[in-house]
Amino acid sequence: MKLSLCNEVLRELSFADQCRMAAQLGYEGLEVAPFTLASDPFSLSDTRVLEVRRIAEDHGLSITGLHWLLVAPDGLSITTDDATVRAKTLSLMVRLVEICRLMGGSVLVHGSPKQRLLTHAANPKAACANAVGIFTQIAAACENAGVTYCIEPLSAVQTDFVNTIEDGISLVTHINSPAFKTMLDTSSSAQQEPLDLAATIEKYWPTGHLAHVQVNDPNLRGPGQGELKFGPIIKALAKVGYNGVIAAEPFVYEPDGPTTAAASAGYMRAILEAI
Repeated sequence: MKLSLCNEVLRELSFADQCRMAAQLGYEGLEVAPFTLASDPFSLSDTRVLEVRRIAEDHGLSITGLHWLLVAPDGLSITTDDATVRAKTLSLMVRLVEICRLMGGSVLVHGSPKQRLLTHAANPKAACANAVGIFTQIAAACENAGVTYCIEPLSAVQTDFVNTIEDGISLVTHINSPAFKTMLDTSSSAQQEPLDLAATIEKYWPTGHLAHVQVNDPNLRGPGQGELKFGPIIKALAKVGYNGVIAAEPFVYEPDGPTTAAASAGYMRAILEAI
């Protein structure tokens, strides 16, 4: 398993300094939030994207993927009845698929809870249909690009669309594309799933519908900074044969981003080395 850091944790630093620090802390990759590279990700040129990849590689890191896809620009939605907004949202998603490919990443994580609310449409059925239409097209784009798009189950506190792994699997089976999967976010899943996370992994990972892992505590801090124990989670991932990326994605940085990144790296590396 490969340990990656979600780069917004260090977003107050230049990208080169983010890479330098992540490498020094023992991360093997960065999972990039596009809004950290440009206030409007539509403006990211191929030249800039390839420069970001080169900077990471110069520091011994890979870009493992993208996440927080629809934070910027404002006003995006996959569930809205507004066809113009949906078209703009889809256009950015397609561009991000290409950016991921150019950066050498393998996965795009669709969290963006505020941009997928069922209340954006006249009714929940219409909202779901709008989202399915977009995901069907983005899955085709990912098949062509050779990357995987993951719908991220998020807690009901954050969104009302796809809260559990079963919700995610239902959507994945409906889209029916090898490039469209769901994933495990330990913070949300610890709050939503009826089973503990080790049992959840052993139940659902063999379905083949999950393709990525993000680690964080239900208190929104980094792994090891709360009550959730990650040893059994990593052991369960090893048991089901997972050998992909584990991305540290804390949301609360106490006392600051660099310290949080360091604590997460030390805690997770100790577990991974023990496994």
